[in-house]
Amino acid sequence: MELYARDNSVDPFPVAERFSPQGAEIDISEFGNGNINNTFLVTLDAGGEKRFILQRINTLVFPRPELVMRNIRVSTCHILRRLQYAPRDAGRRWKVPQVLLTREGSDHCIDSEGSFWRALSYIDRSQSFDTVKNTHHAGELGYALGTFHTLLNDLPPDRLADMLEGFHITPRYLRHYDEVLAKFRGALSAEVNFCLKFVSKRRAWAHILEDAKNLGSLLVRPIHGDPKVNNILMDTDTGHAVSIVDLDTITPGLVHYDIGDCLRSGCNPLGEETELWEAVQFDTDFCRSILQGYFSNAREFLSASDMDYIYDAVRLIAFELGLRFFTDHLEGDVYFKVTRPGHNLARALVQFRLTESIESRATAIRGIIQEAR
Repeated sequence: MELYARDNSVDPFPVAERFSPQGAEIDISEFGNGNINNTFLVTLDAGGEKRFILQRINTLVFPRPELVMRNIRVSTCHILRRLQYAPRDAGRRWKVPQVLLTREGSDHCIDSEGSFWRALSYIDRSQSFDTVKNTHHAGELGYALGTFHTLLNDLPPDRLADMLEGFHITPRYLRHYDEVLAKFRGALSAEVNFCLKFVSKRRAWAHILEDAKNLGSLLVRPIHGDPKVNNILMDTDTGHAVSIVDLDTITPGLVHYDIGDCLRSGCNPLGEETELWEAVQFDTDFCRSILQGYFSNAREFLSASDMDYIYDAVRLIAFELGLRFFTDHLEGDVYFKVTRPGHNLARALVQFRLTESIESRATAIRGIIQEAR
């Protein structure tokens, strides 16, 4: 069942009107390729062109969307206050997506079908990419994540709701995988058998970051939760990172989840959706550039213990995402949007091959971390 396949029956026009000035002419187009929410770009003609992002929140993934909105408001307000006093790098701008209000003054609206909608400001003169283009682009990804973490580092994490309990807690994903596998009655293809063996061989170390957190070696901080390549916007004029978007997953957590996810996403030149999974490799040149960009901003608040777990983070997050894709395949594609049969299995194979590549380059990656720190 393709529960999260694109829903062509969605009519965003009545909702867009509720976030727009009275009498404005509205043009709407689908926007982006996210796996969870339905996203649209709204263009208004009301005494000058204006654009904003309109999204229908998937309440099966985010069962309490009001907490999502609260986290976004708390974090973006904190960042804007910090930006008033933070030194600016010459030739750079940093933009924060702003929550827009309906005509009635609410940060969301409910349509006639009971769906939850919200609107955010559009970051002009920006673009995103699904894969890293070159080492400069990679360095900007790291710079963006370091900027984000630095601006939020002094926000007490208990001010953020944990609206996705267990997010990036790999042992919990393993427990869910075991439950799903026990009920699986599908075909054991060569690809499925490969994944089964892959998970079995690596499950023993899935607890490594959680153990470090429980021992106090790693601290809980505000994190983005999903800083993959296409969630970081690049300035079309300068080529510099200008914003991080898709803030639904902001939550208390370990910065290692974000660092690992950024490296997992940014150091796979073939991308998450490639059909050439056997050719997937972890690019150590991109890794070096991402970490140099990240540490140029974030080194001050990272401890020696934080540094010690960065390799474990990139290895674990790649494995974790592969595990989630594989579990969703076994469960019948009930979480991630899919476009074809076996889509989530193909995605899992990409992440597992990436994990193998990370493991084969462990010495080089640890050396890059040591040199960048």
